[in-house]
Amino acid sequence: MKKIGIVLCFSALLAGLFACKSVSTSTAAYYASEPECLGIERDGSQTLRVAATGRNKSDAVEQAKKDAVWAVLFKGIRSGNGGCNAKPLITEVNAGEKYQYYFNTFFKDNGEYKNYISMEDTRTNTTTAVTRDVQEKWYVTVRVLRPELQQKLIQDGILKP
Repeated sequence: MKKIGIVLCFSALLAGLFACKSVSTSTAAYYASEPECLGIERDGSQTLRVAATGRNKSDAVEQAKKDAVWAVLFKGIRSGNGGCNAKPLITEVNAGEKYQYYFNTFFKDNGEYKNYISMEDTRTNTTTAVTRDVQEKWYVTVRVLRPELQQKLIQDGILKP
């Protein structure tokens, strides 16, 4: 009986050791990351490096553009070199929900958000990818035209002058 107990204990110990084997697959394509400040221009626009995922490169790049504008509007830019404005344009609590109809239209595919971004800072090798089975994650350089975006929100009654 003692031998059976020792054998069971030893086999449980071995099973536990093999079960703890580490898996080294990358999951970088599945995690969101914060937009990173690369710099601020003299006109007040902010140059950001943004990561986004999509089914292919074009989906991911479009999502990165939307994420850049969303971050400037609602989150502020806290990562990067610190030159960008950490304070978001819209500081009103639950403004995304309050003006949901406005922002759903604003951020639709080929929506008005495209008028407030520039891809001028995109250079060779500034767009990189991490590919997984189903999705691709791309890092894109986007310039958000913050002063023009602020003026648009004032005109539309979202912000007070």
